[in-house]
Amino acid sequence: MPDATRFTTAGTWHFRALGLEDAPAFLDLITAGYAATRALGVRFAAASADLHSVREHLEANAAYVLEVDGRAASTVSIRYPWGNNPGPYGLPHLGWFATHPAYARQGLGTRLLNWLEQEILIGQLHTPAVSLGTAREHPWLVETYQRLGFFETGEANLGKGHLTVYMQKILNPQRYPLWKKRNAL
Repeated sequence: MPDATRFTTAGTWHFRALGLEDAPAFLDLITAGYAATRALGVRFAAASADLHSVREHLEANAAYVLEVDGRAASTVSIRYPWGNNPGPYGLPHLGWFATHPAYARQGLGTRLLNWLEQEILIGQLHTPAVSLGTAREHPWLVETYQRLGFFETGEANLGKGHLTVYMQKILNPQRYPLWKKRNAL
């Protein structure tokens, strides 16, 4: 993985992949980052994670963190199309995306997502697009993802007490139409 350390006036930030040894710290970040979602009553898997489910998540998916001065500030995971819990479109599917409240409104989640897109999704996986799912009833997430370049592609009732909105973001405009044509068959 390319060197991902950056130095800014706000401190040193570093991107890295998480491993099983990071499970307790990952759980702390997810628990804090999803506190507002739990308060809204939206039932995302990450919002009710425990150490066992975090370990299972880390074993089955790629998870990344943005650290600021050595402290976990923001995280996002990739579910792979060939994994045990693929997204709906045969694309890498993002999830467990959260920022610790102590780092809220500093753009760290956006920074992490931009790095993930460039270094991992485009640079390593060469994917034409990426997908994610969120709750229609969540008061700000659909609009937030739209501002980040995602567009709605469908919705489903997965029995979680909310409508799941599926969204995609095109990462390679030249390859996306070919991928879409092949997946329409």
